[in-house]
Amino acid sequence: MKITPILTQLRDHCPGLANQVAVGVDLALLQSNTALPTPSAHVTPLADLASPSTGQNATRQAIRDRFVITLVLDASDGRQALEQLESLRAELWRALVGFKPGADYNPIEYDGGELVSLSATRLFYQLRFFAEFQLGRNLASQPAETWRERELDGLPSFTGVTVRVDAIDPADPNLKHPGPDGRLELTFSGDVTQ
Repeated sequence: MKITPILTQLRDHCPGLANQVAVGVDLALLQSNTALPTPSAHVTPLADLASPSTGQNATRQAIRDRFVITLVLDASDGRQALEQLESLRAELWRALVGFKPGADYNPIEYDGGELVSLSATRLFYQLRFFAEFQLGRNLASQPAETWRERELDGLPSFTGVTVRVDAIDPADPNLKHPGPDGRLELTFSGDVTQ
């Protein structure tokens, strides 16, 4: 999932963060950075989970893209930090739950949260979210998403068929074994029109 729509959504709809929204790559790095503004939110892609394909002759996999938002709060006043945490969690839910981060994605859902660390000066709290999309296209007119779809797109178009029938019955009495005698009893063709 692209991270820019998430960042934009948080900046536009979370006034309690005062535009202090960034990409957070590593939790240990965030925790060691004493210059981080508070409050601030740091968005980090977490993982993607794939379910088995539901298609029999095509790929149809649900992919769950997960990401985490780490809130960094000033914890010098513990009561105030916990109050602010509750307010910011509610803002994040209002901004993200139900938001579609891309045309191919289902709306974002909340996956839980937890306190990561609490010291005399900083509180770190992580909230996990996810959005799902389907790997494998629905229509042949859509761009290929898998190798099999790309391979099928490279085949020539189906324009028609010719069928030649050599029937087994009635059997030719001149042959020792009944079966096709090599003479065509029926031939027909069909053209595909679009």
